This record gives sequence, structure tokens and C-alpha cells, in this order.
Amino acid sequence: MTIAFAGGLAVQTASAQTQPDAEWQARVQTLEEQVKQLKAELDALRGQTAAAPQPVADAGAATTAAASAAPGSSKIFNPDTSVIGNFIGVAGRNPTSEQPPLSLTEVEAAFQAVVDPYARADFFLAASPEGLEVEEGYITFTSLPAGVLLKVGKMRAQFGKVNTMHTHIVPWADRPLVSQNLLGGEEGLTDSGFSVSKLIPNDFMFVDLTGEVYRGRSEVFQSKERSKLNYIGRLRGYRDLTEGTNLDMGVSYARGHSAALEGFNTELTGVDFTFRYRPLRRAIYRQFVGRTEIFWSRHDVPSGLQQRTSGFYGSADYQFARRWFIGARGDRSGRALDSDLRDTGGSVHLTFRPTEFGLIRGQYRRTSYAEGVDANELLFQVNFSIGAHGAHSF
Repeated sequence: MTIAFAGGLAVQTASAQTQPDAEWQARVQTLEEQVKQLKAELDALRGQTAAAPQPVADAGAATTAAASAAPGSSKIFNPDTSVIGNFIGVAGRNPTSEQPPLSLTEVEAAFQAVVDPYARADFFLAASPEGLEVEEGYITFTSLPAGVLLKVGKMRAQFGKVNTMHTHIVPWADRPLVSQNLLGGEEGLTDSGFSVSKLIPNDFMFVDLTGEVYRGRSEVFQSKERSKLNYIGRLRGYRDLTEGTNLDMGVSYARGHSAALEGFNTELTGVDFTFRYRPLRRAIYRQFVGRTEIFWSRHDVPSGLQQRTSGFYGSADYQFARRWFIGARGDRSGRALDSDLRDTGGSVHLTFRPTEFGLIRGQYRRTSYAEGVDANELLFQVNFSIGAHGAHSF
């Protein structure tokens, strides 16, 4: 009885295992078929690579042959490309301005790519009513010893915040008065040279030290001698205060030969503070950014004395819905070569961002110039882009 019972149990057990074993065998067979199919596709790709034509003397023919042999892989060698347009309309009264009522002020074409594991390249071409120019074009070496970062080419100098911004990311339809009076306006401190930066490790905050040398061909600095260069230094600190707030601050210094007075020196000093609030759980609906920059300018003049002046702006921008932003800015600035002349202004703006590829902005601006002239203007801005544009500095 025991044997019969055991035999019956064995028969029942084997019968119970028949169905799961059949399912596993079906799954294994399916996987084997998929592996065979993938192997066949891989062999076909290897065959296409082996059959690709060898390099020929004619570079154009070689390029065409390579493109036809491997059309899918050609995209790997193309940089990220984008085109950004900035349209400005202005209405109202400003006797000191020649800004046209409607203008496509700038079209920026960007080409950005990783050159190799040790460097990346960025090129920005700007077309405006004045013509086409290289706004920036530089290579960044990212793997140098001691964690040093080196940039070589034409760049916007690391002086303050607004000077480093391209037109399409400036948070207003114009630039502050202090940028126009002391930093060269739209072009600002942009020149050919090199920049070296280094992170300073510490437990309190992110600290970045940057030193730059330029040839001296900007709106503020001009030099005709090879030995007379433009020098810029910046110390930046960043710290997260909470999970949704952070503080960004910096001190900048620049020295070189004056563009306004040949043979004399100019010095610029600036401090900047940026406070950001963006709650993680409502990041696409709410944020606040407060900014301020203060600049001091010193010019040597023929009388042997020094012309000193200063200026600042302060702004606040608040996102109150997913696509809507509102903001205000106050300005005050002296003139670079006449400290007795000071301009003041203020503006408010409303911005709608239908997508990340564009914005529509309306801005009211009132300016009181030192000559006793008041200007009241309404600015209208449309900014739009196509392509994959790389991220700007935070």
C-alpha cells in the first residue's frame, strides 16, 4: 500500500508538473528565436560596415560615399544646432532714442558639440541690422589637471550677471541703464582671449574663481598695443538655503585701456546678488527671482584726476501661473565720463511663454535722463527658436 500510494503520488506530481514545464519550454523557445533574430540583424550591420567604401582622394566623393553607406550614423558627427529670433516693437516718446518702431533686432545661430572626451566647442553667430558677427566662439577644455577649466576664443566676459547673458535670455525686453552707461550696452564686455576657472572646495558653499585675459577690443576697453591687455577677475559663490531656495552672489573686477579716452586706463568693479525661490512640488507653476547688480566705474582723464561714477539696478520676477510671469525693475546710473549726469528709470513687464521655444512680452518703461528729458515707452517683444539649444550658465 505504501508503494502504491507513493507511486500514485509520484504519478500525480509528474502530472501536475507537466503544464508548467510546457510553459517554460515555450518561453525558452521564444527567447531563442528572438536571440537568433537579433544575431541576424547584428551580422547584417557588420556586413554593411565591412562593405563600406575605403577613403578616396576626392574628399567630396568620400563624404558622399560614407553618407550613403551609413546614413543613420552621420547624425553623430553633427553639432546641436538652433536658430533664435528676437523681435522688438516700441511705441511712445523718447527724444534720445533712435530705436525703430518695429525691428528683428537679432537672429542667433548656435552650434554646440562635444569635440572629444576632453573638450567641447560652442559657436554663436548673431545677425542684426548692422550685419553678421561671431557673438561667441570658443573651445572649453574640461579635463585639465587640478580640476582647472580653460576656455579659449571669443567670449562674453565673466563680469557680473547681465553681461554674460545673450539677448534672448535677458529677463526684460531691454538691458538696464547701468549696462548701457557703464558696460557697453548690448555688446558689453565681449572680446577674444582666454578664461581660466577653478572650483574652490569647501563645506559651506559652491565657490568658483575665474581669471580672464582679453586683447582689449570691446565697447569699454580698447588697446592698440600687444602688451596692453584687458584683465578680468570674478569670484562667485552659490549656496542652497532650502530645497526650494538658493542664493547666488559674485564680485567682479576689470581693468584695461579706455575705449573713450585713448591712452588712459579704465577700471570697473561690480557686485551681484540673485535670490531664487522655486518650490519643488510646484516648480512649473510658481517661482520668484530677485536680482541686483551694483557697478563702480573709474576713468583716468587728461586733467590728472579720476572720473568716478556708479550705477545699479534691482528687479523682481514672479511666475504666478504655468505660462505667465510678471516683473518690475528699477534703474539708476551715472555716465561713465561725467559723474554729475545720472539717469533713472523704472519698468514693469508681463510675459507669456506658450512653450519653452518662445515668449511674448509687453513692457512699460519710463526713463528720466540727466538732461531733464523724460521718456515713456511701451515695448513689445516676441522671442522664438528652433532646434536644440544648449543650456546657459545657471
